[in-house]
Amino acid sequence: MNILFITNHLNVGGITSYVLTLSKGLKQRGHSIYIASYGGELLAKFQEAGIIYISIPIKTKKEISPKIIASAFKLSRAIKDNKIDIIHAHSRTTQVLACLLHRLTGVKYIFTCHGFFKRRILRRIFPCWPEKVIAISAQVREHLIDDFGLAAKDIAVINNGVDIDRFKTVSPQIREQKKNALGLGPGPVVGIIARLSDVKGHRYLIQAMKIVLGQSPQASLLIVGEGKMLKTLTDLAASLGVSKSVFFTPETSDTVDALSAMDIFVMPSLQEGLGLALMEAMASGLAVIGSNVGGIKTLIKDGKNGLLVEPADAQGLAGAISILLSDPLKRLDLGAHAQDFIRNNFSLSKMVMETEKEYSGCLNTKD
Repeated sequence: MNILFITNHLNVGGITSYVLTLSKGLKQRGHSIYIASYGGELLAKFQEAGIIYISIPIKTKKEISPKIIASAFKLSRAIKDNKIDIIHAHSRTTQVLACLLHRLTGVKYIFTCHGFFKRRILRRIFPCWPEKVIAISAQVREHLIDDFGLAAKDIAVINNGVDIDRFKTVSPQIREQKKNALGLGPGPVVGIIARLSDVKGHRYLIQAMKIVLGQSPQASLLIVGEGKMLKTLTDLAASLGVSKSVFFTPETSDTVDALSAMDIFVMPSLQEGLGLALMEAMASGLAVIGSNVGGIKTLIKDGKNGLLVEPADAQGLAGAISILLSDPLKRLDLGAHAQDFIRNNFSLSKMVMETEKEYSGCLNTKD
């Protein structure tokens, strides 16, 4: 098949990681892969993988935009020239673009819903839903059914896959080296990798660290990510008197190094479609803590392969972190079970083959 992915950008983030991983997997299975976006810092990684890039002016968050029209005219020609079989969109604006391209070219499209949408009026006026939607978790599937009225038969749940070979348990010596490289202290490191936004719950993690440091003063918190909340979060750390123990570092195109410096990974989101960074942490053999919401509940089985706490509960987070800091054997046990769980249920090959199956099914149905 000739497959066209459409994304707004190719910057560091969950959707870009998903598309890159899926593109590589599909290419290895003999498909020709094209990616259309306005570019980004990870473009070179797509090109190195042999994925053909098409530049389009889709740098917009608006569902009604001249940039979508301009992108449609450019892509409609590329679709015909390259004999594209199916279009795969990954955001609301590219969903609208894919719908327009379907009307212009007749090529079918699929949309992956990576999280939760607000029920805005334009979604009711211009739904633009394809005949098949991929949801990254059962919770996202229920959201689409309950909030947007999609039929259950039109939604396929395909969880994100992790390239297991990239994420492995590291030795204590390597972990110390990674800590030193990031300027961290010798004590245990609690970490999070996520964009700095309200929904990710960073504020509750910083508040929890204030409590944790009272019991484990050598501990530190590593926050990896960028976003509009940076000043708010640094100010919060300062106001709580924990700035010297809270380290902020920009988002990274390769999460392996950051995860290798951590002893515990925490995902305190208020809402989460699934949680790719959490999956990568589990694949790395880290003990993980997550809030009891969305797709996180799909990944963490409380007390078996991680710990769950209620969302927006700094006290609960502090308690879970303290339990793991005080019990290295429990950390190792939970990390080992987390790694096995990801290996057995969220492999890259499984995601690729299930997505390929949905492409074939879509192409074999009549309009």
